[in-house]
Amino acid sequence: MARHTRYQGLIIENDHVLLIKHREHATGRSYWVIPGGGMDGDETEEECVIREVSEETNLDVEIESLLFDEPGHPDGAYRWRKTFLCRPVGGHPSPGFEPETEAAENYAITEVRWFDLRDETDWGPDLLSDPFTYPQLVKTRRRLGYLPCQSPGR
Repeated sequence: MARHTRYQGLIIENDHVLLIKHREHATGRSYWVIPGGGMDGDETEEECVIREVSEETNLDVEIESLLFDEPGHPDGAYRWRKTFLCRPVGGHPSPGFEPETEAAENYAITEVRWFDLRDETDWGPDLLSDPFTYPQLVKTRRRLGYLPCQSPGR
């Protein structure tokens, strides 16, 4: 069943974006995502993003702006997605945890990594072929003024 809105924090520093890697317990499949999730209780959208980023990356962030307010991926877990542009203000990026029991039973956060928004060369085939995260990064690069570069088959 699709949940309503995913609030995610696009953390950018020195022309790099921070992504987290999920690894599914059952299959071993791994994939990169923008840190984020759903709201708890009566928190605001901004409080949700700050909490999710802290839980998943061990970073403290400041929100600069709402970057995207759009429908989620048709095959995704969320019907709507709000992406906030963030900058780190404290902490050290490292794999965090998934506090939701149901999600933690399905996957773990195994890695965090900075990806250069100016050049896809070192992104790797798993990210370049990802149907969820890669299109979000392409859209982000266009929105923030990074020149798109050529990548195989694109």
